[in-house]
Amino acid sequence: MAKVSVEALARLSPLGNLSGERLAELAAYCRLESLAPGQALPRQRLEAGLSLYLLQGELRLSFADGSGAVLQAGSEAAAWPLGLQEPRPQALLAVGNVELLGVDGQLLDILLTWEQLAANAGVQKAPAVAPAAPEETTDWRQMSGAFNVQVLTASALGQLPPAHIDVLLQRFRRLRVPAGEVLIREGDVGDAYYLIESGSCEVTRRLGNKEVVLAQLGAGQAFGEEALVANARRNASVTMKSKGVLLKLGKEDFDALLRAPLLKGLSRDEAQDRVARGAVWVDVRYPAEFRFDGLPGAINLPVNEVRGAFGSLDPNREYVVYCQSGRRSSAVAFLLTQQGYQAWWLEGGLWGPLAETKEQ
Repeated sequence: MAKVSVEALARLSPLGNLSGERLAELAAYCRLESLAPGQALPRQRLEAGLSLYLLQGELRLSFADGSGAVLQAGSEAAAWPLGLQEPRPQALLAVGNVELLGVDGQLLDILLTWEQLAANAGVQKAPAVAPAAPEETTDWRQMSGAFNVQVLTASALGQLPPAHIDVLLQRFRRLRVPAGEVLIREGDVGDAYYLIESGSCEVTRRLGNKEVVLAQLGAGQAFGEEALVANARRNASVTMKSKGVLLKLGKEDFDALLRAPLLKGLSRDEAQDRVARGAVWVDVRYPAEFRFDGLPGAINLPVNEVRGAFGSLDPNREYVVYCQSGRRSSAVAFLLTQQGYQAWWLEGGLWGPLAETKEQ
Protein backbone atom coordinates (compact mmCIF):
# COMPACT_ATOMS: atom_id res chain seq x y z
CA MET A 1 0.00 0.00 0.00
CA ALA A 2 1.28 3.46 -0.92
CA LYS A 3 2.44 5.63 1.99
CA VAL A 4 1.76 9.34 2.19
CA SER A 5 4.80 11.60 2.45
CA VAL A 6 5.64 13.78 5.43
CA GLU A 7 5.64 16.79 3.10
CA ALA A 8 2.05 16.07 2.04
CA LEU A 9 0.92 15.74 5.66
CA ALA A 10 2.65 18.99 6.62
CA ARG A 11 0.47 20.89 4.13
CA LEU A 12 -2.72 19.75 5.90
CA SER A 13 -4.42 21.37 8.88
CA PRO A 14 -4.11 20.95 11.76
CA LEU A 15 -1.54 18.22 10.97
CA GLY A 16 0.98 20.87 9.96
CA ASN A 17 1.36 21.80 13.62
CA LEU A 18 2.95 18.43 14.40
CA SER A 19 6.73 18.02 14.38
CA GLY A 20 8.45 16.31 11.47
CA GLU A 21 9.26 13.30 13.67
CA ARG A 22 5.62 12.94 14.68
CA LEU A 23 4.41 13.29 11.09
CA ALA A 24 6.79 10.54 10.03
CA GLU A 25 5.19 8.28 12.63
CA LEU A 26 1.68 9.35 11.71
CA ALA A 27 2.23 8.50 8.03
CA ALA A 28 2.17 4.80 8.90
CA TYR A 29 -1.32 5.19 10.38
CA CYS A 30 -2.86 7.08 7.45
CA ARG A 31 -4.99 5.41 4.80
CA LEU A 32 -5.10 6.37 1.15
CA GLU A 33 -8.15 5.63 -0.99
CA SER A 34 -9.27 6.50 -4.49
CA LEU A 35 -12.51 7.53 -6.15
CA ALA A 36 -13.14 6.98 -9.86
CA PRO A 37 -14.65 9.76 -12.02
CA GLY A 38 -18.32 10.19 -11.13
CA GLN A 39 -18.06 8.06 -7.98
CA ALA A 40 -19.77 9.47 -4.90
CA LEU A 41 -18.22 9.57 -1.44
CA PRO A 42 -20.87 8.25 0.99
CA ARG A 43 -21.84 10.98 3.43
CA GLN A 44 -21.59 8.59 6.38
CA ARG A 45 -17.85 8.37 5.71
CA LEU A 46 -17.62 11.91 7.07
CA GLU A 47 -19.22 10.81 10.32
CA ALA A 48 -17.21 7.64 10.97
CA GLY A 49 -14.61 9.20 13.27
CA LEU A 50 -12.17 9.75 10.40
CA SER A 51 -10.57 12.98 9.33
CA LEU A 52 -10.69 12.81 5.50
CA TYR A 53 -8.59 15.05 3.29
CA LEU A 54 -8.65 15.64 -0.45
CA LEU A 55 -5.08 15.03 -1.70
CA GLN A 56 -5.56 14.94 -5.48
CA GLY A 57 -8.30 15.83 -7.94
CA GLU A 58 -11.59 17.65 -7.45
CA LEU A 59 -14.82 16.99 -5.61
CA ARG A 60 -18.19 18.49 -6.50
CA LEU A 61 -20.05 19.41 -3.30
CA SER A 62 -23.84 19.66 -3.07
CA PHE A 63 -25.57 21.42 -0.19
CA ALA A 64 -29.01 21.15 1.40
CA ASP A 65 -30.20 24.45 -0.12
CA GLY A 66 -29.55 23.16 -3.63
CA SER A 67 -26.33 25.10 -4.16
CA GLY A 68 -23.02 23.52 -5.11
CA ALA A 69 -19.28 24.14 -5.23
CA VAL A 70 -16.10 22.47 -6.46
CA LEU A 71 -13.33 21.65 -4.00
CA GLN A 72 -9.88 21.41 -5.57
CA ALA A 73 -6.88 19.63 -4.04
CA GLY A 74 -4.18 22.06 -2.96
CA SER A 75 -6.62 24.87 -2.23
CA GLU A 76 -6.85 26.49 1.19
CA ALA A 77 -10.21 24.84 1.84
CA ALA A 78 -8.85 21.40 0.91
CA ALA A 79 -6.21 21.68 3.63
CA TRP A 80 -8.95 20.98 6.18
CA PRO A 81 -10.88 17.72 6.73
CA LEU A 82 -13.90 17.20 4.50
CA GLY A 83 -17.18 17.91 6.19
CA LEU A 84 -15.82 20.45 8.68
CA GLN A 85 -16.68 23.42 6.51
CA GLU A 86 -19.98 25.22 6.99
CA PRO A 87 -22.41 24.65 5.46
CA ARG A 88 -21.70 20.93 5.47
CA PRO A 89 -22.08 19.15 2.12
CA GLN A 90 -24.89 16.67 1.60
CA ALA A 91 -23.19 14.91 -1.30
CA LEU A 92 -19.62 14.67 -2.63
CA LEU A 93 -18.93 13.51 -6.20
CA ALA A 94 -15.52 12.87 -7.77
CA VAL A 95 -14.64 15.05 -10.77
CA GLY A 96 -12.01 12.94 -12.49
CA ASN A 97 -9.71 10.72 -10.48
CA VAL A 98 -9.61 11.58 -6.78
CA GLU A 99 -7.27 10.52 -3.98
CA LEU A 100 -8.29 10.87 -0.34
CA LEU A 101 -6.34 10.52 2.89
CA GLY A 102 -7.95 9.29 6.09
CA VAL A 103 -6.60 9.46 9.65
CA ASP A 104 -8.39 8.36 12.80
CA GLY A 105 -9.83 11.43 14.48
CA GLN A 106 -9.21 10.16 18.01
CA LEU A 107 -5.57 9.36 17.24
CA LEU A 108 -5.08 12.79 15.72
CA ASP A 109 -6.62 14.53 18.73
CA ILE A 110 -4.32 12.65 21.15
CA LEU A 111 -1.23 13.59 19.13
CA LEU A 112 -2.26 17.22 18.84
CA THR A 113 -2.94 17.41 22.57
CA TRP A 114 0.47 16.01 23.49
CA GLU A 115 2.20 18.13 20.86
CA GLN A 116 0.65 21.37 22.00
CA LEU A 117 1.25 20.70 25.69
CA ALA A 118 4.80 19.56 24.95
CA ALA A 119 5.50 22.83 23.16
CA ASN A 120 4.54 24.68 26.35
CA ALA A 121 6.59 22.47 28.69
CA GLY A 122 9.50 24.91 28.54
CA VAL A 123 13.11 24.45 29.51
CA GLN A 124 13.71 22.39 32.63
CA LYS A 125 15.41 24.13 35.53
CA ALA A 126 18.73 22.82 36.78
CA PRO A 127 18.36 20.68 39.92
CA ALA A 128 19.65 21.94 43.27
CA VAL A 129 21.67 18.74 43.66
CA ALA A 130 23.60 17.26 40.75
CA PRO A 131 22.03 13.95 39.54
CA ALA A 132 24.00 10.70 39.35
CA ALA A 133 23.84 10.85 35.54
CA PRO A 134 24.00 14.02 33.41
CA GLU A 135 20.61 15.65 32.97
CA GLU A 136 19.49 17.38 29.78
CA THR A 137 16.85 19.75 28.57
CA THR A 138 14.88 18.59 25.57
CA ASP A 139 12.31 19.46 22.96
CA TRP A 140 9.53 17.13 24.11
CA ARG A 141 7.92 17.26 20.67
CA GLN A 142 10.79 15.16 19.35
CA MET A 143 10.42 12.44 21.98
CA SER A 144 9.17 9.83 19.52
CA GLY A 145 11.03 7.09 21.36
CA ALA A 146 9.40 7.48 24.76
CA PHE A 147 6.12 8.98 23.59
CA ASN A 148 5.66 7.25 20.24
CA VAL A 149 2.24 6.81 18.62
CA GLN A 150 1.93 3.25 19.90
CA VAL A 151 2.61 4.35 23.48
CA LEU A 152 0.18 7.26 23.35
CA THR A 153 -2.67 5.32 21.78
CA ALA A 154 -2.32 1.75 23.07
CA SER A 155 -1.30 2.61 26.64
CA ALA A 156 -2.86 4.54 29.48
CA LEU A 157 -0.85 7.68 28.68
CA GLY A 158 -3.51 8.54 26.11
CA GLN A 159 -6.09 8.52 28.92
CA LEU A 160 -4.29 11.01 31.14
CA PRO A 161 -6.09 14.30 31.85
CA PRO A 162 -4.46 17.07 29.79
CA ALA A 163 -3.56 18.98 32.95
CA HIS A 164 -1.50 15.98 34.10
CA ILE A 165 0.32 15.77 30.77
CA ASP A 166 1.48 19.37 31.04
CA VAL A 167 2.89 18.91 34.54
CA LEU A 168 4.27 15.44 33.75
CA LEU A 169 6.46 16.81 30.96
CA GLN A 170 7.80 19.47 33.29
CA ARG A 171 8.62 16.99 36.05
CA PHE A 172 10.38 14.33 33.96
CA ARG A 173 14.18 14.49 34.09
CA ARG A 174 16.11 13.36 31.00
CA LEU A 175 19.26 11.32 31.66
CA ARG A 176 21.90 9.91 29.34
CA VAL A 177 23.03 6.58 30.77
CA PRO A 178 26.01 4.42 29.71
CA ALA A 179 25.81 0.69 29.04
CA GLY A 180 26.31 -1.44 32.14
CA GLU A 181 24.95 1.08 34.66
CA VAL A 182 22.68 -0.45 37.31
CA LEU A 183 19.59 1.73 37.53
CA ILE A 184 17.62 -0.23 40.12
CA ARG A 185 18.93 -2.77 42.63
CA GLU A 186 16.81 -5.58 43.98
CA GLY A 187 15.92 -4.90 47.61
CA ASP A 188 16.32 -1.13 47.46
CA VAL A 189 13.53 1.25 48.40
CA GLY A 190 11.60 2.45 45.35
CA ASP A 191 12.11 6.16 44.74
CA ALA A 192 11.53 6.76 41.01
CA TYR A 193 9.78 5.66 37.82
CA TYR A 194 11.64 5.41 34.50
CA LEU A 195 10.54 5.63 30.87
CA ILE A 196 12.97 4.58 28.14
CA GLU A 197 13.49 7.04 25.32
CA SER A 198 16.30 5.11 23.63
CA GLY A 199 18.53 2.14 24.36
CA SER A 200 17.67 -1.13 26.10
CA CYS A 201 17.52 -2.44 29.67
CA GLU A 202 17.63 -5.90 31.23
CA VAL A 203 15.48 -6.86 34.21
CA THR A 204 16.97 -9.56 36.46
CA ARG A 205 16.21 -11.23 39.80
CA ARG A 206 18.50 -13.28 42.03
CA LEU A 207 17.34 -16.85 42.65
CA GLY A 208 19.79 -18.52 45.02
CA ASN A 209 23.24 -17.84 43.62
CA LYS A 210 21.99 -17.26 40.08
CA GLU A 211 20.89 -14.05 38.37
CA VAL A 212 17.82 -14.82 36.22
CA VAL A 213 16.78 -12.56 33.33
CA LEU A 214 13.09 -11.68 33.57
CA ALA A 215 12.66 -9.22 30.68
CA GLN A 216 14.32 -7.07 28.05
CA LEU A 217 12.95 -3.52 27.77
CA GLY A 218 13.27 -1.01 24.93
CA ALA A 219 12.13 2.44 23.80
CA GLY A 220 8.66 3.37 24.98
CA GLN A 221 8.66 0.86 27.85
CA ALA A 222 8.73 1.77 31.54
CA PHE A 223 10.03 0.24 34.75
CA GLY A 224 10.20 0.99 38.46
CA GLU A 225 6.45 1.38 38.98
CA GLU A 226 5.83 -1.87 40.87
CA ALA A 227 7.62 -0.85 44.07
CA LEU A 228 6.08 2.62 43.95
CA VAL A 229 2.51 1.39 43.57
CA ALA A 230 2.85 -1.40 46.14
CA ASN A 231 4.94 0.70 48.56
CA ALA A 232 7.44 -2.18 48.64
CA ARG A 233 11.14 -2.68 48.02
CA ARG A 234 12.44 -3.32 44.52
CA ASN A 235 11.77 -6.95 43.54
CA ALA A 236 14.28 -6.96 40.67
CA SER A 237 17.34 -5.18 39.33
CA VAL A 238 17.45 -3.19 36.09
CA THR A 239 20.68 -2.63 34.14
CA MET A 240 21.33 -0.71 30.93
CA LYS A 241 22.29 -3.19 28.19
CA SER A 242 23.23 -0.42 25.77
CA LYS A 243 23.79 3.27 26.22
CA GLY A 244 20.57 5.22 26.07
CA VAL A 245 18.39 8.03 27.32
CA LEU A 246 15.91 7.68 30.19
CA LEU A 247 13.15 9.87 31.58
CA LYS A 248 13.03 9.80 35.38
CA LEU A 249 10.06 10.74 37.55
CA GLY A 250 10.27 10.97 41.34
CA LYS A 251 7.91 9.04 43.59
CA GLU A 252 5.78 12.01 44.69
CA ASP A 253 5.25 13.14 41.10
CA PHE A 254 4.57 9.55 40.03
CA ASP A 255 1.89 9.16 42.70
CA ALA A 256 0.17 12.43 41.81
CA LEU A 257 0.45 12.39 38.02
CA LEU A 258 0.31 8.69 37.06
CA ARG A 259 -0.72 6.46 39.94
CA ALA A 260 -3.73 8.50 41.06
CA PRO A 261 -5.43 8.89 37.64
CA LEU A 262 -4.54 5.41 36.29
CA LEU A 263 -4.92 3.03 39.23
CA LYS A 264 -8.56 2.02 39.74
CA GLY A 265 -9.72 0.08 42.79
CA LEU A 266 -12.95 -1.85 43.39
CA SER A 267 -14.82 -2.81 46.52
CA ARG A 268 -15.98 -6.41 47.00
CA ASP A 269 -19.47 -5.70 45.65
CA GLU A 270 -18.16 -3.71 42.69
CA ALA A 271 -15.65 -6.46 41.83
CA GLN A 272 -18.28 -9.22 42.00
CA ASP A 273 -20.64 -7.20 39.83
CA ARG A 274 -17.98 -6.55 37.20
CA VAL A 275 -16.99 -10.25 37.10
CA ALA A 276 -20.67 -11.25 36.83
CA ARG A 277 -20.85 -9.01 33.74
CA GLY A 278 -17.91 -10.72 32.05
CA ALA A 279 -14.70 -9.47 33.67
CA VAL A 280 -11.99 -12.02 34.49
CA TRP A 281 -10.44 -12.59 37.92
CA VAL A 282 -6.63 -12.48 37.79
CA ASP A 283 -4.74 -13.96 40.75
CA VAL A 284 -1.20 -12.54 40.81
CA ARG A 285 0.13 -14.67 43.66
CA TYR A 286 2.50 -17.61 43.39
CA PRO A 287 0.99 -20.79 41.86
CA ALA A 288 1.04 -22.57 45.25
CA GLU A 289 -1.04 -19.75 46.78
CA PHE A 290 -3.43 -19.82 43.85
CA ARG A 291 -3.93 -23.59 44.12
CA PHE A 292 -4.67 -23.28 47.82
CA ASP A 293 -7.42 -20.64 47.77
CA GLY A 294 -7.74 -19.09 44.31
CA LEU A 295 -11.16 -17.73 43.38
CA PRO A 296 -13.37 -19.84 41.06
CA GLY A 297 -12.83 -18.94 37.41
CA ALA A 298 -9.65 -16.96 38.09
CA ILE A 299 -6.53 -17.18 35.95
CA ASN A 300 -3.14 -17.27 37.64
CA LEU A 301 -0.66 -14.65 36.44
CA PRO A 302 2.12 -14.26 39.01
CA VAL A 303 3.67 -10.83 39.38
CA ASN A 304 7.01 -11.98 37.99
CA GLU A 305 5.34 -13.20 34.79
CA VAL A 306 3.18 -10.16 34.03
CA ARG A 307 5.53 -8.41 31.62
CA GLY A 308 5.84 -11.58 29.57
CA ALA A 309 2.06 -11.79 29.32
CA PHE A 310 1.65 -8.43 27.61
CA GLY A 311 0.10 -9.18 24.23
CA SER A 312 -1.34 -12.54 25.23
CA LEU A 313 -4.25 -11.13 27.23
CA ASP A 314 -7.42 -10.17 25.37
CA PRO A 315 -7.54 -6.34 25.06
CA ASN A 316 -11.33 -6.53 24.70
CA ARG A 317 -11.82 -8.18 28.11
CA GLU A 318 -11.89 -6.55 31.53
CA TYR A 319 -9.69 -7.83 34.34
CA VAL A 320 -10.10 -7.65 38.12
CA VAL A 321 -6.74 -8.31 39.76
CA TYR A 322 -6.36 -9.63 43.31
CA CYS A 323 -3.79 -11.00 45.75
CA GLN A 324 -3.69 -11.60 49.51
CA SER A 325 -3.63 -8.01 50.72
CA GLY A 326 -3.99 -5.85 47.62
CA ARG A 327 -0.34 -4.83 47.52
CA ARG A 328 0.79 -7.06 44.65
CA SER A 329 -2.49 -6.73 42.78
CA SER A 330 -2.39 -2.91 42.78
CA ALA A 331 1.05 -3.04 41.15
CA VAL A 332 -0.10 -5.49 38.47
CA ALA A 333 -3.32 -3.57 37.80
CA PHE A 334 -1.21 -0.46 37.17
CA LEU A 335 1.11 -2.36 34.83
CA LEU A 336 -1.85 -3.69 32.83
CA THR A 337 -3.54 -0.30 32.70
CA GLN A 338 -0.29 1.28 31.55
CA GLN A 339 -0.29 -1.19 28.63
CA GLY A 340 -3.83 -0.20 27.64
CA TYR A 341 -5.75 -3.06 29.27
CA GLN A 342 -8.96 -2.46 31.19
CA ALA A 343 -7.86 -3.51 34.66
CA TRP A 344 -8.97 -2.88 38.25
CA TRP A 345 -7.52 -4.08 41.55
CA LEU A 346 -9.46 -5.55 44.46
CA GLU A 347 -9.07 -3.23 47.43
CA GLY A 348 -8.06 -5.17 50.53
CA GLY A 349 -7.42 -8.40 48.63
CA LEU A 350 -8.37 -11.79 50.05
CA TRP A 351 -7.61 -10.54 53.57
CA GLY A 352 -10.31 -7.94 53.09
CA PRO A 353 -14.09 -8.20 52.79
CA LEU A 354 -13.91 -10.53 49.77
CA ALA A 355 -12.93 -13.50 51.97
CA GLU A 356 -16.56 -14.56 52.30
CA THR A 357 -16.86 -14.73 48.49
CA LYS A 358 -14.80 -17.93 48.38
CA GLU A 359 -17.48 -19.70 50.39
CA GLN A 360 -20.29 -18.75 48.02
